[in-house]
Amino acid sequence: MTIDHVLAVVPVSDLVSATAWYDRLLGRPPDNRPMDTLVEWRITDSAWLQVTNGWGEPGTALVNFAVDDLSEHLDGMRSRGLDPGPVQNVTNGVQLSAIVDPDGNTITLIGHFRVTY
Repeated sequence: MTIDHVLAVVPVSDLVSATAWYDRLLGRPPDNRPMDTLVEWRITDSAWLQVTNGWGEPGTALVNFAVDDLSEHLDGMRSRGLDPGPVQNVTNGVQLSAIVDPDGNTITLIGHFRVTY
């Protein structure tokens, strides 16, 4: 069995305002708007972030993004008017910084992520 794509789904209460917030989080508009209740950003070649007001309970999503340069990503978010949380140093040099969207969904950026520990 092969899995070709991973899609993280973030339920929100207001798709218009959430789309604007995620535009700022990701630094660009969505890649797809396949239906009235769904917008999508392609995060990597095989991973997508879907924001929807059609499925699920707003505020229940936990999404983690492993990033190449945590400081650069946090600076970019701040320059776009967002306020990510402080950087936490955790196991083996890994760093985390979380931000919560207006509905209470948590997006955590991970620096120094490794596949194997």
